[in-house]
Amino acid sequence: MTSDTTAEPGPQTVETPAGDARITWHPAKRPRRVLALGHGAGGGIEARDLRALAAALPPLGVTVALVEQPWRVAGKKLAPAPKTLDIGWRALWPALEKPGVPVVAGGRSAGARVACRTARELGAHSVLALSFPLHPPGRPEKSRAAELLEAGVPTLVVQGGNDPFGKPAEYAELPGGAPGGAYELLEVPGADHGFAVPKRAPLSQDEALDIITEGVAAWLAVADGTR
Repeated sequence: MTSDTTAEPGPQTVETPAGDARITWHPAKRPRRVLALGHGAGGGIEARDLRALAAALPPLGVTVALVEQPWRVAGKKLAPAPKTLDIGWRALWPALEKPGVPVVAGGRSAGARVACRTARELGAHSVLALSFPLHPPGRPEKSRAAELLEAGVPTLVVQGGNDPFGKPAEYAELPGGAPGGAYELLEVPGADHGFAVPKRAPLSQDEALDIITEGVAAWLAVADGTR
C-alpha cells in the first residue's frame, strides 16, 4: 500500500541524548519507502554516493532522509564511540518512521555499521550498507563482519573494487553472501572507499555513481515486489 504522507523537504532538527541531530529530507510525492542514510566518520552528507541517491530515488517513490549525527551538527571533527552513534540513531528513528512507510536503514562506512547494529531492534525493513568497513585498512584480522552478518534483515552491501576497508573479493570468504542469504553484494569496479574512481579506470565517475543508484533502485524494487 502506498502512503500519501510526505516529509517536508529540507532540514529537520531532532533532539537526541547525544545532542541535536539533523535530517535533510528529499521526499517522494507518493513514497513507498523511506531510505535513511547516515554519513561516515570522516565526512558528512555531502558524500558523492549519498547525494547521488538523494537525487535519483525520490522520483522512483523512495523518500531519502540524509541523517547528520549530533557530533557532526555540533561541528566536531572526530566521531564519538560506536555506542554514542547508536544512541543518536535510535533517537532519530521515530522521526524517520513518521511518513508512515517502511524504513530502510542505511549509511556509508561508520553509518553502515550503525544501521547494521540497530536494524533488528528498530524494526528496519532492510539495510543498505555503502562502503561497509569490513576491517581497518591493512588489518584484516580486526574484522567487523559480525555486525554485517547479524543485521537480521535483508541487506545490500555496495563496495568499491579497490576499497582498502574491504575489497569485494574478501566478502567471498564470508557466509551468507548470496540472494536470500545474510546480504547481497554490489561491486563498483575500481572505486575506493568514497566511490571515487581513478582516471585510468574503465568507467567514469558518473558511470560509477550510476551503478550505485541503479543497483540500489533495482534492489528496492525487488523488495517492494515491483520488479
